[in-house]
Amino acid sequence: MYKLQMIWISSIAGAHAASVVAAKRYLTCEGHSAHLSCDYGYIKVLRANYGRTDKTTCSEKRPHHQLSNVHCFQERSLKIMSDRCNGLQSCAVPVVNSVFSDPCVGIYKYLDVFYFCLPYREPYSQICLCLLIVLCTKASGVIFIHYANYGRRDRTTCPHKLATTSDCYFPQTSSLRSRCNGKTSCKLKASNDVFSDPCYGVHKYLEVTYSCRYFVSIQSLIPTFRTQS
Repeated sequence: MYKLQMIWISSIAGAHAASVVAAKRYLTCEGHSAHLSCDYGYIKVLRANYGRTDKTTCSEKRPHHQLSNVHCFQERSLKIMSDRCNGLQSCAVPVVNSVFSDPCVGIYKYLDVFYFCLPYREPYSQICLCLLIVLCTKASGVIFIHYANYGRRDRTTCPHKLATTSDCYFPQTSSLRSRCNGKTSCKLKASNDVFSDPCYGVHKYLEVTYSCRYFVSIQSLIPTFRTQS
C-alpha cells in the first residue's frame, strides 16, 4: 500500500553550523492515504507526482491494461502536496482522483512524494483574529519565514461554526518573507483585507512557521540533493 524510503543524504546550512538532512520518498497506492511526518522539524515537499511511471509499483493483482501507461503525470501534484503539508510536522492526504483529479483515465495510479524535514525547532504560530507580533531577540538573530498560509487546513484550529472545510489553501510564504525576513519584529494580522478571501464563507486563520537566526541566504537553506548509488 505504501513505502517509505530514506533516499538522499546532504547538508543544509543552519543559523550557526551545517547539519545533516535525510530526505524521504513516500509511495502510496491509489485509494489509500499518504502520511508524511517529521520526528524533528517541519515538512518541505520537494517533488510529487500522482500518476504512473513504471509497471511494477502498486501493481499487485492489477490487470495489464491498468498498468500500461507509464507516462502518466499530474502536473499539479507538487502544489497540492505543498499546500496540504508544507510547514507541518505531519499530514495525511487521500490518494484519490477527487483530490488530484485523474491524469490518465483507466490507469491505476500512485502518489510518489519526495520531501525533507527542516532541521530546526521552529517557533510555530497560528493567528485566528487578533494581531500577532512575531519577535526575535538580538541574541537569537532575525526572522526567517519558512511557510505561511491564509485559509484553513484543518477544522480544529481556531474553532468556529464556519470552520466547514479543511481544504482552503492560499500560501503566503513569499508575501510574509518580503514583509518580515531580516527583521527582529513583524506585525501580522489574519484578515481578508490584508490577504483577500480565498474561500468565501469559511472562517480562516493565518498559519506561520518561522525561526530566528543569523542571516543566511535563502539558497543556502535548500539542500543540494544527490541520489545514493
